[in-house]
Amino acid sequence: MPNTARWAATLTLTATAVCAPLTGAAVAAPGPAASGLYAPSALVFTMGHGDTAATVTPERAVTLTCAPTASGTHPAASRACAELRAVGGDFDMLAASGDVKCTKQYEPVVVTVEGVWRGQRVAYERTFANECVKSTYGEAVFTF
Repeated sequence: MPNTARWAATLTLTATAVCAPLTGAAVAAPGPAASGLYAPSALVFTMGHGDTAATVTPERAVTLTCAPTASGTHPAASRACAELRAVGGDFDMLAASGDVKCTKQYEPVVVTVEGVWRGQRVAYERTFANECVKSTYGEAVFTF
C-alpha cells in the first residue's frame, strides 16, 4: 500500500474516533444506572436510659423498613414510614405533639437511629428528658 493510502486510512480512522462521540446518537448521554427498583430505607432504632449513646446500654431496639412496603419490628411501621416521608427523613423536623402532657421529671432517654433512608446513610442521636417526652415527637416514629 502506498504511503498516501496509509495516511488517508490513518486520517479516516482518527477522524472517526475523534468525531464519532459528537454525532447525534452519543449526545444524549445515559443517566446513572438505577441500582434497584426502590432506594433502600432500612433503619435500626435503639433506646436506653442515660445522657449519651456512648454511656447507655440499649434497652429496646426495633427495625423499620420503608421500601417497597413498611415492615420491621417497629410497632407502628406504616405510620412511622409515612411520618418520615412527610419530613424527608429529617428526624429533627418531627414536631412534638401539643396535646400530650408530660411530667417535668428528668430521667433522660437516648434514642439512636442507624441505617439508610432512601439511599442516604443515617446516624442520629437525641436525648429526651423522659420517655413521655420521647413519645410525643411525631405520632409513631419514636413510640417503641
